[in-house]
Amino acid sequence: MNLPHVPIAELYEIYLRHPAISIDSRRVSPGGMFVAFRGDRVDGNRYAAAALREGAAYAIVDDPSVIPSGDEVDRYLLVDDSLVSLQQLARRHREEFLMPVLAITGSNGKTTTKELIAAVMSRQYAIHATPGNYNNHLGLPLTILSMPAGTDLLILEMGANHQGEIAALCEIGRPTHGLVTNVGDAHLEGFGGREGVIKGKAELYQFLAATGGVAFVNTDEAHLRDMAGTAGRVIPYFTSEAPSPFVQGVEVKTGAVHPHIEVSFLSEHRELVTLTTHLSGEHNLQNVKSAIAVGKYFKVPAASIVTALETYRSENHRSQWLAHRGVDFYWDAYNANPSSVIAALSGFRAASSPEDSVVVLGEMLELGRESAAAHRKVVLRAGQVARTVLLVGPEMAAVAREFERPHFADSAALSEWFWQQDWTGKKIFVKGSRGNRLEVMLAEDHQASISRGA
Repeated sequence: MNLPHVPIAELYEIYLRHPAISIDSRRVSPGGMFVAFRGDRVDGNRYAAAALREGAAYAIVDDPSVIPSGDEVDRYLLVDDSLVSLQQLARRHREEFLMPVLAITGSNGKTTTKELIAAVMSRQYAIHATPGNYNNHLGLPLTILSMPAGTDLLILEMGANHQGEIAALCEIGRPTHGLVTNVGDAHLEGFGGREGVIKGKAELYQFLAATGGVAFVNTDEAHLRDMAGTAGRVIPYFTSEAPSPFVQGVEVKTGAVHPHIEVSFLSEHRELVTLTTHLSGEHNLQNVKSAIAVGKYFKVPAASIVTALETYRSENHRSQWLAHRGVDFYWDAYNANPSSVIAALSGFRAASSPEDSVVVLGEMLELGRESAAAHRKVVLRAGQVARTVLLVGPEMAAVAREFERPHFADSAALSEWFWQQDWTGKKIFVKGSRGNRLEVMLAEDHQASISRGA
């Protein structure tokens, strides 16, 4: 069937009448639009008809062979590439709004920083933020297109595993403000090493410099000051023992970081206010500082910043103490790379003793040629933190043999063995890349309670 391709201008007019976008034919919104995205294993074009039967008004497809003849043909919108059209649609939608757009990227802490900033900013503004870690070339456009009317601030998390990806996401989201959490050893294989990571994350600063945007720069973090380069509008923030209203930037005074982070900063009345979070560790301190800096810049009252950060509790397997079947866990198993593992282990060590501690480490993925050395490094560090170190996944096999540590092929094997042991009086640290699915250890009881006293 020889059908014309639908231009973006026409596609956008249809979207405005049917603004609910879905890429899953089983979860379409009645009257919305289904985008037939081609994934690595599934071609969404094959499910376009099912999406229309489920109530979608239109299906955006890039395979003309799935378009039937007859009355239904008008409900199919043919494009060259469904993913590219989705991104162009999001870019077009973004151009309709003048509100601030804050982009957040970095090797570690992106999602936690986003959630903390969202908690702070929502005390004063109507915000829309990336759900979960929907931060890639597909998730970012969907976030923009799902933005409610009346949004005052859009917060976009940007993830990347190779150079050029942040630049491409910036072209879609057009951020007016930006923040890089840090530079670590994440996705070394795709970036081509640490220098590649630095160049990739700096793409956000470069976009802001070219467009007159504002860069929030944590000058306590290595590389960030240099990466910001010639960006004209920089808001520095950093740790200080004596915050002053006469210093450029945002100063945060650090109290305790274990077992819970305590910080102080100057209010809008130049008074030092103190807050205590439910988070712990030096790595989370940097995330808290970022939220304070952004909140102060956007004139969120100090009292609201305090309330937001003191009531925030992490979710989705990130940096949380939890009790499960009578065992106390420090659970941080959403994702892992060498720098985030070392930081989390340091935080855990300050809250426990080696004799009472157990470390469970899942393998770290996408490290390329650095994989063997990186796994050896984190296992060595784990041995300084706990007497018992349990290792999971194929990438951990060699180092487990070298250091004579218990090794498990996968999380299921670990879980079966783990719950046959007596862990009375122990604190268990758990961290690994998302592909390990370490949450299998909690599968028998999904109602693990967040520990209030940890």
